[in-house]
Amino acid sequence: MGYGIKVLIRGPRACFTRPEMKAERVSYDCITPSAARGLIEAVYWKPAIRWHIDSIEVLNEIRFSTFRRNELGGKLPYRNAKAAMERDEEVHAWATDDRQQRSTMYLRDVAYVVSAHFELTDDAGDEDTVEKHYNIVLRRLRKGQHFNQPVLGCREFPAQVKLLEDDEVAPASFYAGTGERDLGFMLYDIDFDHEMQPMFFRAVMEDGRIDVAQAREAVVS
Repeated sequence: MGYGIKVLIRGPRACFTRPEMKAERVSYDCITPSAARGLIEAVYWKPAIRWHIDSIEVLNEIRFSTFRRNELGGKLPYRNAKAAMERDEEVHAWATDDRQQRSTMYLRDVAYVVSAHFELTDDAGDEDTVEKHYNIVLRRLRKGQHFNQPVLGCREFPAQVKLLEDDEVAPASFYAGTGERDLGFMLYDIDFDHEMQPMFFRAVMEDGRIDVAQAREAVVS
């Protein structure tokens, strides 16, 4: 029995923001491994397991669109909120005083096939077995259950996550037979053990598929 899963992820909009863009949000060309991991963790996560993304297949044509919206220029300081809570007072952030218009370049009509597997962590106990967690995640995917709403980069961009069974054929990629396409450096994940250090990898799409497992060996900080 294998312990990897393959899921079909769809959504009308997505935005996987490039960290080098400051004021304006600009999305990567496709979903990042860290965003894919977050989607699966929204379905099933426990301290005893750690998800790893093996591959990402881009099914639909990469298309961008933009919109503008009103946002706050800053956020309420934590210390102010904590002090107000201790004094049992109300605290406010006035949108009219700090309103800014910002542009977002997002992806339209996205669909991905993500292959992933999990490993047991040091927090796993005697009752934590690979078979147990594997069966739980399969059951949750089949029932459409999740701990929180899976999203495609932003909370306002919900995602549909569907399990692809072993005998189910994945949809064909728009980029099948197109050869190699270099997507440049992409965020791989955040290293929380070293002061939240971002890690990047060179994303190369071959016929619509990104081999994340192989790229994991060449991750740079």
